[in-house]
Amino acid sequence: MEMIFFDNVDKLGRIILTTVVVYVLIVTFTKISGKRSTSQLNNFDWIVTVMIGSLSASTILLKGIPIIEGMAAILSLYLLQFLVTKYASVSPQFSSFILSEPRIVFYQGQFLPDAMRDERLTRQEIECAMRSEGIHNFDEVEAVVFESDAKLTIIPKPSPSYSNNQEADDTVSETIAPLM
Repeated sequence: MEMIFFDNVDKLGRIILTTVVVYVLIVTFTKISGKRSTSQLNNFDWIVTVMIGSLSASTILLKGIPIIEGMAAILSLYLLQFLVTKYASVSPQFSSFILSEPRIVFYQGQFLPDAMRDERLTRQEIECAMRSEGIHNFDEVEAVVFESDAKLTIIPKPSPSYSNNQEADDTVSETIAPLM
């Protein structure tokens, strides 16, 4: 019968030592790779994060994977993420290929059902985002944008306190126009 709570000291010692080494190396790699590794995750960043977690767990728990091989795989992912994001920052075509584009899902008092259906968003999710911004009336919202990182951004209508309402309207229009 298998041991449920304890197998042997050597195995336990290997797991503890590997966990410490993998932890230190991942913290170091994350620091070196920069803010992008821990930023608001878009689809691409999320995939890399899940893969790093899986590789870390495998390296820690599987006896057949030496630490150096696990770390080489993790370092390769960080390097690939750096190279892909670097190229995406200079190539708009590549960027739009790997990243989702922001999309307006509510505009000037109207929910946009086609956009909501395409993005698989419900009215309740949009209303929740509005409430979290302290907005309880649709009339206070110019637009709601579903961002690349799956966050909902609320763009409030310009307040009447602007000295020149046309200037405020122009500012909001410049913000929203590229998304339509």
